[in-house]
Amino acid sequence: MSVTEQGPGPDPGAGPDDGDGGGRPGGEQDHDAAQEAMRERIAAHSLTTRRDCLRLVATVSGGLAVGGVAVAAGVLHRHGDSGGEQPPRVRIADRIEPGQSVAFRYPEEDDRAVAVRLGDGTLVGYSSVCTHLACGVMWRADRGDEGELYCPCHEGVFDARTGEVTAGPPPRPLPRVYLTEEQDGSVWAFATARSGENVTDALCRQFHQPELRRQLGCPGEGEDG
Repeated sequence: MSVTEQGPGPDPGAGPDDGDGGGRPGGEQDHDAAQEAMRERIAAHSLTTRRDCLRLVATVSGGLAVGGVAVAAGVLHRHGDSGGEQPPRVRIADRIEPGQSVAFRYPEEDDRAVAVRLGDGTLVGYSSVCTHLACGVMWRADRGDEGELYCPCHEGVFDARTGEVTAGPPPRPLPRVYLTEEQDGSVWAFATARSGENVTDALCRQFHQPELRRQLGCPGEGEDG
C-alpha cells in the first residue's frame, strides 16, 4: 500500500450513463475506471514508496497517463457487504494529515471504520470492528514507529500498515476499506472487501464495467469481452 501523486480522481463507480449532462462518453469513463482499478491493484499488493508505485503504474499499465491515483487501504467485515451491488462513493474527510485518523461509517451507517495517514504519507483504511468480539478498534499514534490499531476489550493489536493481528486474541486481520484522495486533499471511500479477501476478488465482486473487469483479470472477462 502506498500513497502516490494525487490528481483529480475518476470515480471508479461511474458507469456509461453516470453524469449530470456535460459528462464524458461512456467509453472514456470505462477507460479511466480501468486505469483507477489497475493502480488500486498495484497499491494494495505493494508496500512501496511513492516513486516505486508510480514506476509500477507506468510499467503495468503500458504507459497510461497517471491521473488521480486511488490509495488502497482496507475492507469491512461481512455485515458491510453490498450483496454484489456496486458500493457508494462517500466523502469521509476534507483532508487527513500524517499521524491523524478519522472515524467514519462505510458502506452502511452500521459499518464503523477508520482511516489513518501514516507518518510517511501512506493512507490506509479499515473496519474499526475488532475481529475477536466486535469491540471498537481505536488508533494509537504514539505506539511504535507507525502507531497501531488497538482493541481495549481484550488487548487486541493490529498492524497499522497491513491490518494484520500483532497481539491478543483476534483471529483475523481487520477487513479493509478502499480509499481515494482527490487533488483538493479530500478523502473518499469507494469499496470494501471481506476479511482476508484480496483486492482483485473484492473489486471484481463489486464492480461490473467490462473494461475495468478486463484490466483486473476478473474471471470470465476475456480479451474479446
